[in-house]
Amino acid sequence: MENQQPDPDDLTDHRPGDDGPADTAAASSDTEAAPPEEAAADRAPSDAEPSGDAARRRSGGWVVAVVAVAAALFIGTAAFTGAALQPLLADRAGAATRMEVARTAAGAVTALWTYTPETIDTLPDRAAEYLSGDFHAQYRKFLEAVLTPNKQAQVSDTTNVVGVGVESLNRRDAVVLVFTNTTATSPMTQNIPSLKYVAYRVSMTRQESRWLVTGMSTVSFMDLTPQI
Repeated sequence: MENQQPDPDDLTDHRPGDDGPADTAAASSDTEAAPPEEAAADRAPSDAEPSGDAARRRSGGWVVAVVAVAAALFIGTAAFTGAALQPLLADRAGAATRMEVARTAAGAVTALWTYTPETIDTLPDRAAEYLSGDFHAQYRKFLEAVLTPNKQAQVSDTTNVVGVGVESLNRRDAVVLVFTNTTATSPMTQNIPSLKYVAYRVSMTRQESRWLVTGMSTVSFMDLTPQI
């Protein structure tokens, strides 16, 4: 019995009388296995990691949404501001044009009806700065008729503009009312001033960057010359 050799066809490591070590290994294997609760606890951190990524994605989405809303508000505010400023800018542009037209009309009336015996010869050249078209030709014809007699009579004529009103205005044409006080003196009348109140309706047109007078008519006339 003691000299019995193992069966060469037996592939197991079990030997007769060697049960102790096998049981010890089995017990050791049972002792090292982790309880289910501990295994679940070990897996918990790995399960929590995807939730952090989801939170970051949600916060990133909020940032994008906030930026989009801010951009929309900015665009809306800019559009509203532009719409509000457009009438204001148009009003300012219209007011500036009216001022230009009124100044030109007042300057034209003052230049055409203000002269002395020494400056009456220069009236045609001064008129050319303000007049255009047929009215320029009409004014030159008028000067040819009065220049010599007024120069001989030593007439001095001074026209002061006391009021200007733009009656109508568009992009190329305007009508302006110009109110004046005119004083004329001459040695022929002992330099007693001739006082007249005259209102003119001045028609104007825009040529390139300038406003020129194309017509002038008398709206009202009042002679205030003292009667001696």
